[in-house]
Amino acid sequence: MTEVIQIRLGGYGPPTTTHSRALKFIGDRLEKEFSDLVDIKYIWNIMDFGYLSSDIMWLTECGILTISYQSTSYLTKRVPELGFVDQPFLFPDIANARAAFDGQLGKHLMSCIERQYNFKVLGFFENGFRHISNRLRPVTKPDDLVDMKIRMLSSDIHSRTFELLGANPIQMDLTEAIEMVKAGTLDAQENPLANTATYKVHKYHRYHTLSGHFYLSRGLWAHRNSIEEWPEELRSGLEDIIPESIEFQRGLAIEEEEVARREIEGEGCEIIELDSEQHAKFVDSVYQLKKEARDIFGDEMFEML
Repeated sequence: MTEVIQIRLGGYGPPTTTHSRALKFIGDRLEKEFSDLVDIKYIWNIMDFGYLSSDIMWLTECGILTISYQSTSYLTKRVPELGFVDQPFLFPDIANARAAFDGQLGKHLMSCIERQYNFKVLGFFENGFRHISNRLRPVTKPDDLVDMKIRMLSSDIHSRTFELLGANPIQMDLTEAIEMVKAGTLDAQENPLANTATYKVHKYHRYHTLSGHFYLSRGLWAHRNSIEEWPEELRSGLEDIIPESIEFQRGLAIEEEEVARREIEGEGCEIIELDSEQHAKFVDSVYQLKKEARDIFGDEMFEML
């Protein structure tokens, strides 16, 4: 009798998010195609069990989770090449960003991650463009951010960006940031609108500027040792499912941003859209980071865009 393979899929959001629904897509397909071979379990939000969102990496590296996702910015300390895609205003639009992560740049980053983590990188979900929310005032120019305490992901390039914009960036885990937002001790944060709505930040932050300053992906990976022990038919089946799950998640992400915007506006918040001149002032304020990136990464990675 063939031993049943336990597959634990996990993340750090409720089951309604696009990333959770994409994990469910993967699990449902595996169950449908390999019902006698797999036992699928879900841990939707590890923060519900006292973990930090950043703990998803070690939980996957040691095999407690079989398949998971995480924003690639969390990995930059061990995978400095990921700092390249943390640059502000790197991608002009969603189409260019997706093409880069699905193409040569994405393949290069996959190999860099796999050299440093006990992961098999499966692909890249979309986290989308990030925008600024705050509790103090409308932000239409860099000067409006001066001395504003803003939560950042664990990315030095992200922090440098907001230092150049005049803010006071503080790197912290999402769990801590949410508590500080609720307590009114954190002035600002930056996230896709969907994340801002999911974590109820808009109930505490009135002003939301559509700055689109960073595009972030969420890497999708598996515990390498586990899947290397799977039978070939199961590994092959997962490889076939992954591109469909990524397409599914990205489609949901566009819809979720639209729903989140309506939810934020419905709470009485102010959505601030920058015109081209206002947007250019933000880009110009951080231009030196692009020059620094060429010194660090060389022209090769820029040519992969």
